[in-house]
Amino acid sequence: MSKLAKKLEEYGKSIKDKKVLHTVFDGFFTFLFAPKSVTSGQGVHIRDGMDLKRTMVHVVLALQFCLLFGMYNIGHQHYAAFGMYPGVFDAFFTKFFYGLFQLLPIIVVAHVVGLGIEFFFAAKKGHAIEEGFLVTGMLIPLIMPPAIPLWMVAVATAFAVILGKEAFGGTGMNILNIALLTRVFIFFAYPTDISGDVCWVSYDYNLLHDIFGLSTASAGFANVVDGFSGATPLALAAKGGWEAVVANFSVSDMFWGWIPGSVGEMSKPAVLLGAGMLIAMGVASWRIMLSMVLGAAFMGAILNAFATDPTSFIAVPFYYHFVMGSFFFAMAFMATDPVTASQTNTGKLIYGFMIGVIGIIVRVLNPAYPEGWMLAILFMNVFAPLIDHYIYQANIKRRLARNHG
Repeated sequence: MSKLAKKLEEYGKSIKDKKVLHTVFDGFFTFLFAPKSVTSGQGVHIRDGMDLKRTMVHVVLALQFCLLFGMYNIGHQHYAAFGMYPGVFDAFFTKFFYGLFQLLPIIVVAHVVGLGIEFFFAAKKGHAIEEGFLVTGMLIPLIMPPAIPLWMVAVATAFAVILGKEAFGGTGMNILNIALLTRVFIFFAYPTDISGDVCWVSYDYNLLHDIFGLSTASAGFANVVDGFSGATPLALAAKGGWEAVVANFSVSDMFWGWIPGSVGEMSKPAVLLGAGMLIAMGVASWRIMLSMVLGAAFMGAILNAFATDPTSFIAVPFYYHFVMGSFFFAMAFMATDPVTASQTNTGKLIYGFMIGVIGIIVRVLNPAYPEGWMLAILFMNVFAPLIDHYIYQANIKRRLARNHG
């Protein structure tokens, strides 16, 4: 391997004058090999083998639980829409591969567009490719409905990377979470394709039926059950309260994830496993996660106290908000973004708590949008620097008072 690395390094030097080619080569080279130039062992320098690229890879690995479950659930919801294979594990490989082929184009489009733009800007600036999009490129498919048109993913990704990231200076300089900015662009530009009932279930036909010996007729595409709805628990709760939710989905199904929804947010155990990995590896802040749970519970309990109509969204017990929708996914992989979140320990507690509070308010009191974490996180992204500023100022004043005392 060392001989291969040496030859590749020599090749990299030979094409250094070819800016675009060298930028692409350097990106792949540093992805495969650790840099040999390290900080000196003398002095006060901090030596750590965990660079930005490896940090991003750890987050991608933590997302694999959600990714694999999301693939299978796409197929499960697809066949459930046609009254086929009602058992959770019926036709396991048929469902999994259907979901794989449905999700793979979204992953490819997000990466090709996003990385293509990053490669271009890196070459124009004459610096190495930044690794921040490794996580963003995986998050974007996981927060989309499975039937989202690919051209929308491409346009939204380009918008978010150019205006939300590169315009601010690239990786580490953006003030808004890029994956959420991609989703919010589609939400406001093409709301019916991301917030309607039917969009959560994929209806696209592919060749898997032929591969597994199923005919088009047996697939039931011409005979969709009348009245089928791909409504999520949140959409049902907004219209009929908790009774409408449990009439269609059990708490167990909502917890394990056997319900319609965005690809990666459904399985709470899969999300929590990923969150545990991020905390154990020191990549994500447990303070943000804990305070976000407390903020959501606090606001949910207050709204419950003022509920008068048991069939209203406001009357849904606050603890059931954790199993509906994308709360845990937003908590683990969106709110903890180290670039856009607060940096101080106290600031992280305030930041996470306010996301929980605002998210519940938007989810429950906004009839046009029965969710809330996307808007709450983006809103608090803007205020994160201000929170840290006042924390710093309070610390400075406290130290000055102590010294002068």
